[in-house]
Amino acid sequence: MNNRVVDDLGIVHPIIMAPMFLVSNEAMMKAAIKAGIMGVFPSLNFREDGELETLIDNLHDYRARHPEYKGSFGVNIITQNTNPFFKKHLDICAKKEVPFYITSLGYAGEVIDRAHAYGGKVYCDVVNHRHAEKSVEGGCDGFIAVGAGAGGHAGPLPLHTFIPALRKTFSEVPVVAAGGVADGYTMLSVMAAGAEGVSIGTRFIASKEAQVSDDYKQGIINAGLEDIVMTTRLSGTPCAIINTPYAQKIGYKQNWLERLLNKNKRTKKYFKMITQLRGVKRLEKAVKPGTYKTLWAAGQSVEFIDQVDTCENIVNQLNKDLVKAQAKLNNILGSRVDQYW
Repeated sequence: MNNRVVDDLGIVHPIIMAPMFLVSNEAMMKAAIKAGIMGVFPSLNFREDGELETLIDNLHDYRARHPEYKGSFGVNIITQNTNPFFKKHLDICAKKEVPFYITSLGYAGEVIDRAHAYGGKVYCDVVNHRHAEKSVEGGCDGFIAVGAGAGGHAGPLPLHTFIPALRKTFSEVPVVAAGGVADGYTMLSVMAAGAEGVSIGTRFIASKEAQVSDDYKQGIINAGLEDIVMTTRLSGTPCAIINTPYAQKIGYKQNWLERLLNKNKRTKKYFKMITQLRGVKRLEKAVKPGTYKTLWAAGQSVEFIDQVDTCENIVNQLNKDLVKAQAKLNNILGSRVDQYW
């Protein structure tokens, strides 16, 4: 497939393996590179001294040793001022010349400047037009349109209206769709709406390379569309999770005092940091085996996931389904395809 996302990122398939907190790992990134897609990991998955540097070196080395593999890798950086690792991680990634960045939850200008200095590309998470405008002002290379149905910090807008709206206002900026995509049929639908690529996370949680508990993977398989709920208890920002009994027990909303501290100008920054640290601890326990404290991030695409497979097989199946979906659509439209498209 030839489009701006494929050309920008130097990959074969317009698919991004989305960054997933506590899930994305080295094995998944290498599988993405081998499969010809873009693998992205959150820098916050590697917080211990030397971890991030070692991972980047290993991935650069893997690509160098396997020129036949046409995928690439990138890093997701939280630019919000509550991220205590922002400066340190950006310095490491820029020094190591990470080829691709996704920025989230804040202004991306500094990341864009550092990446562009050596030819790196930066796509920004956006959930509305205001975010998109700020990203364009900063010089971003593309949007990750995070819509309703995404796992983790999902957006409020349905992709099939949000994507055309972005294309209408920012036609020069390529759009990658994130939210509810787990097979070739949903992939074709968002690309028909104007996306030039897709960002897929939840499907890759149920992969053999993901080093999370089997219970988490089985939870992905067992869950359906209506089992995904939004909670502010983990980070203060609405986050999509599976509606487990433990999630129901702790509730989905912050209490009145937490909401007050989260909005007050004097306390907001520090309370957010405390909330996020507490959420990290809860999620770390949840991804490990043998815990009843099941807080599992996931998107509405769980509806379409029914087995654990290798990342390579998942990508192959996505492409096969995409071809089938296109053939089915062409069959439905018949000769009218040329007339209207």
